[in-house]
Amino acid sequence: MDIFHLYLLQLLILCISLPFIFRIYRRKPISLKLTPGRKGWPIIGETLEYAMANKNGTPEKFITDRMRKYSTQVFRTSLLGENFAVFCGASGNKLLFSSENKLVTTWWPRSMEKMVLFPNYVGYSAKVETAKIHALRPEFLNPEALQRYIPIMDSMSKQHLETDWSPCKQVKVFPLLKKYTFAVACRLFLNIKGHDQVSRLAYPFSLVSAGLISIPINLPGTAFSRAMKGGKLIREELLGIIRKRKMELSENIGSAQVDLLSHMLLRRDENGRGMEEKEIAHIIIAFFIASYDALGAAITVVLNFLSEFPQVYSNVLKEQKEIAKSKGKDELLNWENIQKMKYSWNVACEAMRLAPPAQGVFGEVIADFSYAGFTIPKGWKTYWTVNSTNKNPEYFPDPEKFDPSRFEGKGPPPYTFVPFGGGPRLCPGKEYARVEILTFMHNVVTKFKLEKVNPNEKFIYNLSPIPENGLLVHLHPLNN
Repeated sequence: MDIFHLYLLQLLILCISLPFIFRIYRRKPISLKLTPGRKGWPIIGETLEYAMANKNGTPEKFITDRMRKYSTQVFRTSLLGENFAVFCGASGNKLLFSSENKLVTTWWPRSMEKMVLFPNYVGYSAKVETAKIHALRPEFLNPEALQRYIPIMDSMSKQHLETDWSPCKQVKVFPLLKKYTFAVACRLFLNIKGHDQVSRLAYPFSLVSAGLISIPINLPGTAFSRAMKGGKLIREELLGIIRKRKMELSENIGSAQVDLLSHMLLRRDENGRGMEEKEIAHIIIAFFIASYDALGAAITVVLNFLSEFPQVYSNVLKEQKEIAKSKGKDELLNWENIQKMKYSWNVACEAMRLAPPAQGVFGEVIADFSYAGFTIPKGWKTYWTVNSTNKNPEYFPDPEKFDPSRFEGKGPPPYTFVPFGGGPRLCPGKEYARVEILTFMHNVVTKFKLEKVNPNEKFIYNLSPIPENGLLVHLHPLNN
């Protein structure tokens, strides 16, 4: 046999042997039992189904349908081009709330980051900015600070009702409450009082709010394009405000640490370094988005249920009248008064259970872990949502019934009612929201009785519940 045929024979033997050698020596792959579910369409996944459930006013249906079909503990879906593990029930909430920066970390969709963040911060800023926001909670949102805000909120709500509600026989509640909560945020966060400057900030925020979960196509006329322009306007406006305030503080103009902006400008870390201007702008934007959307929506759904249930309204009015009687004619609300509004807060909680002001929060898995017998791979996104517990009869019997007594005594079981999150993921503005909701409830129920023009007006969902016609109500002034 010549040398050529010898090499040919060896090559043939090698080719035949390689698959067997590979099978013997290759490393056996780890079998991953991924969460059950479906990915939906290429790229968009189940985003359209999720959006339609929100548009139909039944965001919980997207969750509960898949819980029944796949698992009551965790299921897989695909949203915004990402693989998601949706954690369900009290145990799922507890896991995510207790695993921050251990198994999961904060994550924002890239399209959302592009809207609100400065371009050089996109892609790596969500976790950092969220940590800084939470770090401010003990200083700017502690009970001592909130006590200073109550009289301001009280006087502003009185003025708002007198100016924008009293001259009218009918009002659209939702747009007026967005206007009010945004004005309060401008006053407390930036010490801005002028109507023109508040309006100049409110317009671009309305563009961002409308486009936060839009399809990320940056073409003229799209909601995403308008949101991108709105974000740019907000960042430019805030930088101007921040730089002006820095100059005023350096010249000792105005009082120190009165609002969030001054507080952040004067804040120093353990190395004596202050916060960067763009970081401050990001934090202010986050606070404003929460005030503009979730807080306005929360008060709207409370008033919606007060107008539906006359006996509940009467009970709230009785509690608020007792508080009003204990005060002088022009005396404003204080911390002690807020603490006495127990039934009113139960009503607000039940309203938020049935129509939650926020649907949930996204996260990102930073280490493989197992849950309920399934593997959750690193890199997947997570979603905890109020919609797996709020109307679950296991936690809330007769879940569609409006019943504030659910929150008496110890209230619902732990991790079942989480409109503000929990653990390290507790919304830093929870107490701020509670104070503002109760302050406005006090003023509106002691001034008007509300009657819905359309008793069947439907709520649709963007990030928050939105009444289709703005919640149009008749105003029946009370004889006080």
